[in-house]
Amino acid sequence: MATRPTRKALGERYDRRRQEVVDGAAREWARRGVEQTSVQQLAEALGIAAGGIYHYFSGKEQLLIAICDDLVNPLLEEARALVAREAAPEERLRELVRLWVAQVVERQDHMLVFQQQRHVIDRGAQWKDVRASRKAFERLVEQVLEECATRPVDPRLALAALLGMVNHTAQWYRPRGHLTSSRIADGYVDLLLAAE
Repeated sequence: MATRPTRKALGERYDRRRQEVVDGAAREWARRGVEQTSVQQLAEALGIAAGGIYHYFSGKEQLLIAICDDLVNPLLEEARALVAREAAPEERLRELVRLWVAQVVERQDHMLVFQQQRHVIDRGAQWKDVRASRKAFERLVEQVLEECATRPVDPRLALAALLGMVNHTAQWYRPRGHLTSSRIADGYVDLLLAAE
């Protein structure tokens, strides 16, 4: 695996090509499955030599971690900023779920790969940072849900319901459908708040 060049233009080119490999791998693995796709098959699908993948990643697992980081880390960063803003609890919940659904829709392939590999992510030291980011995001969502509760509701149950709805969006969402990510998010929040 090559190190990132220090010269600005070369570093930017390296980052751009690395991101193309991450996005291409997510697309291919979402369609074919991680276990069912060898590095050689992946390279062929991306139109590069297998060495092109190893130029950026030491192997499939490191590439898979990059896909998960690409999904979770930006979401966590934006969610932290959103939750820190002053707003009514229901408005914060609505904005948080809109942000979350938009990420699932925009990174649909990444989410499908994340779901396929959930059993792997939950074990192993190499997945520690992915797990920590996921848990930090879930704690933020749970905190906002607790602020919205108008009667005693098990916060873990409410979180599990919302996790199931939002994350499952990747399974059925179609870009050319009539539902936008905001309409989907608002529908989920309406369902959750009506259940209280």
